[in-house]
Amino acid sequence: MNVITKKIELSDGRVIEIETGKLAKQADGSVVVKMGGTMLLATVTCAKDVKEGTDFMPLQVDYKEKYYAAGRFPGGFMKREGKASDYEILVSRLVDRALRPLFPDDFHLEVFVNVNLISAEKDIQPDALAGLAASAALASSNIPFLGPISEVRVARVDGEFVINPTFSQTERADIELIVAATYENIMMVEGEMKEVSEHDMLEAIKFAHEEIKKHCLVQKELCTELGNDVKRDYPHDEQDEELKKAIHDFCYNKCYELAKSAKPKNERAEGFAAIKEEFLATLTEEEKEAKAAMISRYYHNEEKEAMRNMILDEGIRLDGRQTAQVRPIWCEVNYLPCAHGSAIFTRGETQSLATVTLGTKMDMKERDEVLIQEEDQFVLHYNFPPFSTGEARPQRGVGRREIGHGNLAMRALKPVIPMAPENPYAVRVVSEILESNGSSSMASVCGGCLALMDAGVKISKPVAGVAMGLITDADRPNERYAILTDILGDEDHLGDMDFKVTGTKDGITATQMDIKVDGLSYEVLERALEQARQGRLHIMGEMMKAISEPREDYKPFVPRIVQIRIPGEFIGAVIGKGGETIQRMQKETGAVINIEEAQTNGVSEGVVDIAAADKAAIDKALEWINGICAVPEVGTVYHGKVVSILEFGAFVEILPGKEGLLHISELDWKKTEKVEDVVNVGDEVDVKLLEIDAKTGKMRLSRRVLIEKPEGYVEPERKPRADRGDRGPRREDRGARGPRREERGGRNGGFKPNKNKEEIF
Repeated sequence: MNVITKKIELSDGRVIEIETGKLAKQADGSVVVKMGGTMLLATVTCAKDVKEGTDFMPLQVDYKEKYYAAGRFPGGFMKREGKASDYEILVSRLVDRALRPLFPDDFHLEVFVNVNLISAEKDIQPDALAGLAASAALASSNIPFLGPISEVRVARVDGEFVINPTFSQTERADIELIVAATYENIMMVEGEMKEVSEHDMLEAIKFAHEEIKKHCLVQKELCTELGNDVKRDYPHDEQDEELKKAIHDFCYNKCYELAKSAKPKNERAEGFAAIKEEFLATLTEEEKEAKAAMISRYYHNEEKEAMRNMILDEGIRLDGRQTAQVRPIWCEVNYLPCAHGSAIFTRGETQSLATVTLGTKMDMKERDEVLIQEEDQFVLHYNFPPFSTGEARPQRGVGRREIGHGNLAMRALKPVIPMAPENPYAVRVVSEILESNGSSSMASVCGGCLALMDAGVKISKPVAGVAMGLITDADRPNERYAILTDILGDEDHLGDMDFKVTGTKDGITATQMDIKVDGLSYEVLERALEQARQGRLHIMGEMMKAISEPREDYKPFVPRIVQIRIPGEFIGAVIGKGGETIQRMQKETGAVINIEEAQTNGVSEGVVDIAAADKAAIDKALEWINGICAVPEVGTVYHGKVVSILEFGAFVEILPGKEGLLHISELDWKKTEKVEDVVNVGDEVDVKLLEIDAKTGKMRLSRRVLIEKPEGYVEPERKPRADRGDRGPRREDRGARGPRREERGGRNGGFKPNKNKEEIF
């Protein structure tokens, strides 16, 4: 067994280890990446043959967290890991987006990358190691790959940049980014920020890149030591230079002119398809059939080059706009009369219908993952139906793209949404994409912001988002380029960068960037960020024409929530045995009540949320809970309810769960023969609390002191109690009396059989 271990030392002394040759040796490549007690097993396998008709890179990346890694059982009936969680899908996408551009253009073999979390230290974030593990597995194989790459999380904690911070450090960060890069170039950036400047974000990216360079050098050493510098051969695309020239000569100029025509998306697509059909008409049926794949590939390249050159040469885009120009925008709020909040945001041919729903704590999303067990107060869901692009196909569940776009929009809006205790509501935003031609995720941010304000959610500032693109000259990427504001779908597909930036007027809240070109300078990125800032502010100005600030109040049909805090010792009393009390309160008041324990300055408190559609229900529940938590005070008059009657008096509930004795002598000034002559079970009666026994806590009540004393009333003389001295010593002073009754076998000292019946034994 040839086990090789490499180490990467972080600036704070922590060490990342890469080990290969011990586990999963039948895979084309496998490594274990370890930091502290956290371990990731990454494997990569590659098919031997290309599937017929494949003209793209069939890469599949799957990140999976095993519950045994943290010594936990999976939830659910099956008690085993099931389908990938949203978090696992998001990590898979982070790795995929960094790896995919680095395979050769003509490499079409299926590649499967699997990264499994097999050991998990509680405070270490494993997702930051997944990209390194995947790249190291490729480096340990002979699969053609133009890497290596690595991914790190960079956060600014207390003013200082930190690589791969812990969970607890990230909570204090105002910048948190995942950055992927080769030794030479940035490949991918994604993360969230608390309204930071473009300059600060670039500094974070640069800091991360310096760390990544060390990771790449270690992987190159690993590759050389394993003898994998020379990669395997693979089936290359068939080439026909004569056909390639014929397509260029026939199609390029026509594609260029069509690109300049500024036709709508569908007409432009039909025009490009017609040009291809015109060329096909010049070929025989045998040529078309034999060279169909090459024809499609060569024609796509001509279409791409014509559009790119048109933008670089003339500064005019496919829809006729200037490079920094944003498409026309129109917005409308309160479109759906029964939703808690709604808005339409339309930019060019992209449209989002956004809604907001407000709920109680019971509506919050519960996350039960290997290392994360918490509730999300705010969620954003993004739906992308096929009809939004005019496709005629069924919609089958939520795809990875939808989860990724929804997560980006959620991160963009999260910093401005008030959270508990300021805002007790669970908040759900849904973005339905009704039309799409470029950056529907940014439309979701803008539409979601408008819908939140329409719902009356007191966001701190409005947020807008814009998608940026980049077209470069392959030979001079930092000299001849065009930065595009508010890109179209075609510009995203054919361009060299997709850069989404969201933020308020004061700074960036979230970003997502994918770069497909080598050697892009930080100067170009800085210019792109500044152009994005200007575009974002323009879009925000258009949004503010529809609604400029949150509504003063929620809409009438939104459930109202009142939050109170009670002393910790009363939490059990409010809940009751087996939840009996709180369930009874909810049933009788119609309110939804949720209670949780919290610590405030080291003191236990109960945080109680009371939600209902009408104020009367909330008031009734409040009165009930306040009664449970109230401390009875001697001398106070209470309006109570008779709950039981005995021969010597009645027990009256003066506060929820708190009963006192109303003695028969305290019912009335006149003599009462029977308790039932004055009160019965279920009667409501005013009583005054006379006394609370200091030892037992028992309460003595009186009704008669609240009734006017009859004229001439004389208090009956009470006979004095007999002097104990005349009755001998108290029992406890008389010494032992022999065994207790229960120890003596009964009143007569044992069992005596009935003489009238025969004993049967």
